[in-house]
Amino acid sequence: MVVVFGSINVDLVAHVERIPVAGETLAGQSFRCVPGGKGANQALAAARAGAQVALFGAVGRDTFASGAVTNLETSGMDLTGVVAVDAATGIALIHVDARGENAITVVAGANALAAAAQVPDAVLESGTTLLLQLEVPVTELVQLCRRATGARIIVNAAPAVAMPEELLQRIDVLIVNETEAAAVGKAHELPDTPEAFALAAAARYGSVVVVTLGAKGALAVADGDRISIAAPSIHVADTTGAGDAFAGAFAAALDRGSSLHTAMADGVAGGSLACAGHGAQGALPARTAIAALSATL
Repeated sequence: MVVVFGSINVDLVAHVERIPVAGETLAGQSFRCVPGGKGANQALAAARAGAQVALFGAVGRDTFASGAVTNLETSGMDLTGVVAVDAATGIALIHVDARGENAITVVAGANALAAAAQVPDAVLESGTTLLLQLEVPVTELVQLCRRATGARIIVNAAPAVAMPEELLQRIDVLIVNETEAAAVGKAHELPDTPEAFALAAAARYGSVVVVTLGAKGALAVADGDRISIAAPSIHVADTTGAGDAFAGAFAAALDRGSSLHTAMADGVAGGSLACAGHGAQGALPARTAIAALSATL
């Protein structure tokens, strides 16, 4: 089972010709209000990729709360670990430009009150894949990892915020994009270029280190060995949620016992397919589509 402890948001998405710069006001082309949050996105991505999933997190008691979990409620995942708290549901303000690139501002809201204590010891046993991100308090992630001694722990270090050394030492897989690799590298005196970072971090922490490279695919280092998966050629409509699609498909593959190479191919396939549609959750692909594309990589 894939256990996700993470953020649950509503995404307010504006489509624009280009991303505005500081002090600039632009006319948008369209607007949508859709479910999001890295925790929810990755949980749904893993569920659509075929995993049994349980999500733990927090929403507010406001009008956004029901919308935040709409897609999750129909996915078949276990949502008993999602609690309502006295804070606003998390919000992400997203600009998407004509090329499908995005700029995002996240307001944590209820996610700042998500607590490791919500996750019972019974779901942290051997055979569980624990999937984490950095949109909930990092102190809670550390506490959870201290308890999850039997689980496989995957941390997607997104967004690029400070990670304590203890968290890096306790995890089995670290997933970063190029920006996050540079940030983690700088903070922990590691190289800041993707491959050099992956090699150095994997050696220091004894973990698998994955760096996603956007249109260039992804690379991983494990036990000194390097795996590189090129991205397929695909029409990009919206890159929002592509990293979450990668993480969810990757975690689902590892959880069902696939090799690291297969998990990487599934992750790249999932992330690539997600770019062909609009919205973080609406574009998340099903296992059959992931498997078909993954087999060609």
